[in-house]
Amino acid sequence: MNARLKPVILLILAAALVAGCSTRVPAKPPKKIAKKSNFVPPARVANKATVRSAGVPHASAPSGSSVRGGLPVRSHYAASRITGDYAAYEALDRFIEQMAGRHGFSREYLNGVFSQAKRKQWTLDYLGKQSGAAGQPRPGAWSRYRSKFLTEQHISGGVSFWRRHASALKRAGALYGVPPEYIVGIMGVETVYGANVGNHRVIDALTTLSFDYPLRASFFRSELEKFLLMTRDEGIDPSAPVGSYAGAMGLGQFMPSSFMQWAVDFDGDGRRDLWNPVDAIGSIANYFSAHGWQPGEPVVTAARASGMARTLESGFDTRYSLAALTSHGIQPVASLGRDSTLRLLRLSADSGDEYWLGHQNFYVITRYNHSTHYAMAVHQLAQAIKRHYFESVALSQ
Repeated sequence: MNARLKPVILLILAAALVAGCSTRVPAKPPKKIAKKSNFVPPARVANKATVRSAGVPHASAPSGSSVRGGLPVRSHYAASRITGDYAAYEALDRFIEQMAGRHGFSREYLNGVFSQAKRKQWTLDYLGKQSGAAGQPRPGAWSRYRSKFLTEQHISGGVSFWRRHASALKRAGALYGVPPEYIVGIMGVETVYGANVGNHRVIDALTTLSFDYPLRASFFRSELEKFLLMTRDEGIDPSAPVGSYAGAMGLGQFMPSSFMQWAVDFDGDGRRDLWNPVDAIGSIANYFSAHGWQPGEPVVTAARASGMARTLESGFDTRYSLAALTSHGIQPVASLGRDSTLRLLRLSADSGDEYWLGHQNFYVITRYNHSTHYAMAVHQLAQAIKRHYFESVALSQ
């Protein structure tokens, strides 16, 4: 990716394409910020060990439906063939055969699961509209993007979240080396601390994108595979979890492949639950640590620049020595950390271009979402939350 920033929706979806090795968060459409949290943990089946061994929910449980946490829960799935929106999809039949042969799932169980999956036409229409939306960013793009996340609600909500979960955040910092403010900053940008985890059933989202969206079908089928493994491993009813329209889940909006690799049971209850704030805290910290977070090192350093600076390519994936930058009139305004390689960041603000030098930790944030704007919003929100948190602590003493 070069320095030309596409609209955020396309940046995040492009990141999703390389999710096999890095980013975990697909795009979400713009949405109103809820005042109260609407997230609920996905319902779980009764016997986790049975699920793991048989590939189906607890077989001795009575069939039928109930309600837990406001979500429909079915205790058993079984069908001789797929009915409903995905009946007669040959590609889905082949996928089920692969899941049975590769992972030991019951074909009847998967037939039952996919018989209740719904085709999300809204998602397909939305993605179709976005496919031609790329273009040159308008002047002031960074200022507009920043204003969505550096709000009173995001900052005060982050302070409140930190105060509620200070013990878990401190423990995550000690174990993974990731400061609390960056863990909280991710949750603030992603879901406003759980207020906007999404309202699309993950099984519907991933099935739709796996079998009705050819552009990225391979990626989403891999995510669907991981989702089914996740629900089996964790004893979760596959119809219960809700998330983004592209299948991202929980307070940190992990895709299923991210869950399988980096989610942790941070509260010690024997389950990894990304809708649980404590598990989400540990999982985000583990993700950053696994991607090379350097404890105690800076994220960005502000810089001054002359007109020559515009001759250099900018963006989170650029790599320059300090000597190369200074030869083009770019000077840091503070002493740098130990990084020998720097990223040149040019942000279009209302008042003109801002220049920053990104360190390794900035690049780590972009592994969560491949966007300079995104990573800078997380950083600045994190710093604002940290400042207000310690101010509130001082006032309470």
